[in-house]
Amino acid sequence: MPGLKIAPVYIAAVLLSACASAPPAYQAPTVDVTTFRPLPSGTMAPRFQIGLHVVNPNAVPLKLKGIAYSIFIEGKRVMTGASNRLPVIEAYGEGDIKLVATANLLTSLELLNDFVSQARESYHYKLDAKLDPGGGRPVMHVVDEGKVGLKR
Repeated sequence: MPGLKIAPVYIAAVLLSACASAPPAYQAPTVDVTTFRPLPSGTMAPRFQIGLHVVNPNAVPLKLKGIAYSIFIEGKRVMTGASNRLPVIEAYGEGDIKLVATANLLTSLELLNDFVSQARESYHYKLDAKLDPGGGRPVMHVVDEGKVGLKR
């Protein structure tokens, strides 16, 4: 049965070729909040512009399919949103993403009451975002926290 001796060699060759064609190690990009500022709003619900700076440490362009995010101010979730209009971040490159989000009206009224009764120059924020790079790569979870001034 000469076929039985060839089978292990064939299996080893298939496994080695699969490893050789596997994509190189992929590193998650770095995402930082660069701006978080109020925008004019024609309604009672405030609007904010959130700027993100993305660094792609990989040899292939980062073509994000989408981002889903939640914004918390003083521990209260005030915004949840998503976008699929995102720029391509070139290989070993950097790029900026601008999101415009409208706050939840009820939570905004509660926060407005807090702002009036406890006026401060800055408030704690937290961005909790999920980035989908597509291409079979795993979804990336990003959290960024800091202080934001809400006075104009």
